[in-house]
Amino acid sequence: MIYPLLPIFLAGVLGANASFIGAIEGAAESTASLLKLLSGWWSDKVATRKPFVVVGYLIASIVRPFTAATHNATQVLGIRVTDRIGKGLRTSPRDALLADSAPPESRGLAYGFHAAADNTGAVLGPLVAFLLLKLHGVGALDTSRHLSAHDEHAIRNVFWLSAIPAAIAMLILIFVVRDVKRSDTKSKSSETPGESSKLSRRFWAYLVVVLLFTLGNSTDAFLLLRANQLGVPVALAPILWAVLNFVKAATGTYGGQLSDRVGRKPLIVGGWLLYAAVYFAFGWAGAPWQAWALFAVYGVFYGMTEGTEKALVADIVPRIRRGAAFGWYNLAIGLGALPASLIFGWIWDRSGAPSAFVFGASLALVAAILMAIVAPASRLSEAK
Repeated sequence: MIYPLLPIFLAGVLGANASFIGAIEGAAESTASLLKLLSGWWSDKVATRKPFVVVGYLIASIVRPFTAATHNATQVLGIRVTDRIGKGLRTSPRDALLADSAPPESRGLAYGFHAAADNTGAVLGPLVAFLLLKLHGVGALDTSRHLSAHDEHAIRNVFWLSAIPAAIAMLILIFVVRDVKRSDTKSKSSETPGESSKLSRRFWAYLVVVLLFTLGNSTDAFLLLRANQLGVPVALAPILWAVLNFVKAATGTYGGQLSDRVGRKPLIVGGWLLYAAVYFAFGWAGAPWQAWALFAVYGVFYGMTEGTEKALVADIVPRIRRGAAFGWYNLAIGLGALPASLIFGWIWDRSGAPSAFVFGASLALVAAILMAIVAPASRLSEAK
């Protein structure tokens, strides 16, 4: 409910420019990534991972709705960073818990289904936001001018009401989700956070390529701003976001399952090439319908790679090191997120949106080539 409206709120209500929006998103994700390494390592050393997941989601559920009370972009930055602290605590233990719960031959399916379920919620949230905006009488607006007091009030109400699904999610997490007890926590897994002696060269090669791709993968908030430039009205931004997440949800399970059959690398390489093509197209698009079409195709990229990339991590590391491995993986993505969004926003402000999108597409293309050449293929027999 919040995310598709946030860049519009920042630009049209709080007056933030593209560079500052990129800084907010990049700083938030980088903060999360530093904690993902620590929480993943810590979850390897204890017998249960669920407490990390519960606390992480609880923090996010409490602070996100308070975006409605902000009056400047710096306050939004503080809320986003706190929100991502919660994400940092939960993500790596949750990813490892999924690997602990699924058989190796269905690991891609498990991660794909998780991504699809997550994205299904991201479809329903923007649809609810759209309906709420319509009930408030919000029409076609753009971020080139300050939004009216009426429209600002409507957006703030949507932010407050997001506390309701957050509370429901917490109840399900606490009372329904089951933990997987492990008996391997007393072994010598590691003595320092992120200690890497038992993670192979195959894993590190993969991580370097992922980092390179991430440097060209700026926040999706820029896609929403680009869509608005192309003529998609502000009131339809939640619907556009819902379209993206609908495609992600519809393709995620199949993409993960397909990686169980044909291998992780072909899906990742193909997905990154598709990403490059979409970003090139976003740079040179000139009509609203093109934004809608590109958002839909962009969702296929997520379906091909979102679960597959994590399944490959679980495949190439031993079970006892999964938490730390996912910590390093998420750290690489998060550390790349800050410079990626800052560079993208800087290029946008100085050379225009087309140049920024060409930059992102070029890095994705290079990363896809390197993935095909140097990154490892999964070997499920080793991962059991």
